[in-house]
Amino acid sequence: MDPLFTDTGVFLALEGGEGAGKSTQAALLVQWLEGLGHDVLLTREPGGTDVGTILRRIVLDNSTGELSPRTEALIYAADKAEHVDRVVLPALSAGSIVLTDRYVDSTLAYQGAGRDLDFAELESVARWATSNLRPHLTIVLDIDPTIGHARFEGADRMESEPLEFHQRVRQHFLDLAAADPAHYLVVTGGGTPEEIHRTIREAVEPWLKQVDR
Repeated sequence: MDPLFTDTGVFLALEGGEGAGKSTQAALLVQWLEGLGHDVLLTREPGGTDVGTILRRIVLDNSTGELSPRTEALIYAADKAEHVDRVVLPALSAGSIVLTDRYVDSTLAYQGAGRDLDFAELESVARWATSNLRPHLTIVLDIDPTIGHARFEGADRMESEPLEFHQRVRQHFLDLAAADPAHYLVVTGGGTPEEIHRTIREAVEPWLKQVDR
């Protein structure tokens, strides 16, 4: 299945490990884009739909306990299918800018590298669930897991995984970005939120031509 980069709207994804500052950067990016007069939809995976909210609770709540890695991956795939069909594609078709906090790359990193599932099999499921829709730009906020873990309290199921798990996840995000530099931006977490935002803004700006036509 060939990658699909929609020619209506702009599709952006924020990725990265725990504590990387995605929420902060998402808010800053939406504020900037809306200030330019764009229609922006901020959403997330899992949880961007009513069904997704239920699935999010299952995979992230500590009370769920241990899941089979394949079960976990399929729950995430179901969330993505509902999210793309019900939220992402309609907004893109209307010419909006869609910014999602996590997308397919998180499945490939967390369930692939983290859970050690077969990458080719996992990617096939994830791409099928999303009709192979790809973001025009994926922004990876890179942070050392030892630093990221110090930034949150009350860890959920994924955040509670050992450091080695999160190190594999981080490396996989970097590997995905290195394989497709035209559609990725990697930003290290060493700068201030404002500095990181400016870097992201510079990378996003060229894609705005698609909604300024």
